[in-house]
Amino acid sequence: MTDPDCVAACFTRSDGSFLFARWTRPPAPVVFGTDEAGVEVFGEALRDAAALAELPVVAEDPELGSNFMVFFCTEWAELKAVPHLAKLIPDLDKLTSVLAGAGANQYRIFGFDEAGGIRIALVLLRYDDDLRQVSARTLALSQSVQSLLLWSDAAFTSESALALSEEGALVKPWHAALLKAAYDPVLPDRSEDPSLALRLAARMGEIEGG
Repeated sequence: MTDPDCVAACFTRSDGSFLFARWTRPPAPVVFGTDEAGVEVFGEALRDAAALAELPVVAEDPELGSNFMVFFCTEWAELKAVPHLAKLIPDLDKLTSVLAGAGANQYRIFGFDEAGGIRIALVLLRYDDDLRQVSARTLALSQSVQSLLLWSDAAFTSESALALSEEGALVKPWHAALLKAAYDPVLPDRSEDPSLALRLAARMGEIEGG
């Protein structure tokens, strides 16, 4: 039996609030700041992660064109020169300063529809020495998993959702089951009710039990 407290922790923020949200439309990815090979790696990793949730990945969103955007940079200030990015991130100047001051190498921003489900995700990556130590596949799969749900800000501070094998990076079975359970059609697209963790845990138990 999956522990509901462990599930709840994945969506309980540092301030103690519970918040769950999932995509309400297929992600349509685009990657900036890397070569064609890097774009292909990210696309494949997103498709692999989304398949666990039975969530399709498409070439274009009818409303936004691309709604899953990945931006690579070597310094946060470079993002200020990206055309139209300031329209998507109104406080871009402030954000890049905060990220630079914190020494961060990644940041994710989500946008939501009227019902509170995820409609867009922006993944910002500063390709520093730490990220260079990670394979492209591992980085892409990790970012994909972390972008398919509105996880807690502390969800992956002590444990990664990935495992490394001879075949490369894979999503751990527990996290794969949670992704699949989270996209059960009968569950809400967004919830602030901690009791949702009980429903997720029950579905995970069914998935893990075969």
